[in-house]
Amino acid sequence: MAQTRKKVPNAASTKTKPYPKTVAEAKQIEGNPSYWRMTDDEVLLRSPRPQDDYKTSDSWRVFRIMGEFVGGFDTLATVTRGVSIFGSARTPEDDPQYEAARQTAYLLGSAGFEIITGGGPGIMEAANRGAHEAGAVSIGCNIELPLEQSPNRYQNLSLTFKYFFVRKTMFIKYSNAYVIFPGGFGTMDELFEALTLIQTRKIRNFPVVLFGSQYWRGMLTWITSTMLHEKMINVEDLGLIHLTDSPRDAVDFIVKTAYAREEKPDMTDSAGPES
Repeated sequence: MAQTRKKVPNAASTKTKPYPKTVAEAKQIEGNPSYWRMTDDEVLLRSPRPQDDYKTSDSWRVFRIMGEFVGGFDTLATVTRGVSIFGSARTPEDDPQYEAARQTAYLLGSAGFEIITGGGPGIMEAANRGAHEAGAVSIGCNIELPLEQSPNRYQNLSLTFKYFFVRKTMFIKYSNAYVIFPGGFGTMDELFEALTLIQTRKIRNFPVVLFGSQYWRGMLTWITSTMLHEKMINVEDLGLIHLTDSPRDAVDFIVKTAYAREEKPDMTDSAGPES
């Protein structure tokens, strides 16, 4: 049998494309659908290269990271009853989950909670919208992405972060509860990070509400039938999640839990990492 020879890439085709020489050229490249903007996260998390100059190294980048932490802490310092609401940026306005997120945020805002989201469209917009309509503090922790995300118009307190891990710290530190609506990888990331921190007692046990039983059914079945069966988690860990399909039930659960915690003395001021 004849073997097919692998095609060796042409040297010219592997060269890095030169930087644009003019503003017009830069705009033309940026408008290309295949254009991919390198983020600060990507630069930080890539392995060092031999040609990297010391002044552009990770050691110097720490100062920018520190600045983001300081800016976030200063801006959100007065947020004491925050609830973070997560979910897909792809959820359209006519989707029942959009309206459910809007109602949940409205009820939470009316109960005196500040609403925190990722600041984008979809479920995030719905939650900020509900908070805005309730006259509550509506916070958007936006993130710079390769394909730019536009902040929704319902934020009355808006921050933009370059680094995902700084932004995620703000969600955890200033939240008294998480409400997780149907979403993708980013939503899953926020959910399991919170569960991990609570399970390992790096933060206090605060409410984690999953909204939409139909959407989460498969995942919860796998957790109970496989993860628990294989003894990767304890039975008590299942109690970290509250499943509901009702905005009122989600809010009542958070209010009840928040008030119960306020009656107990605590050495920390938020749901964030213990000092």
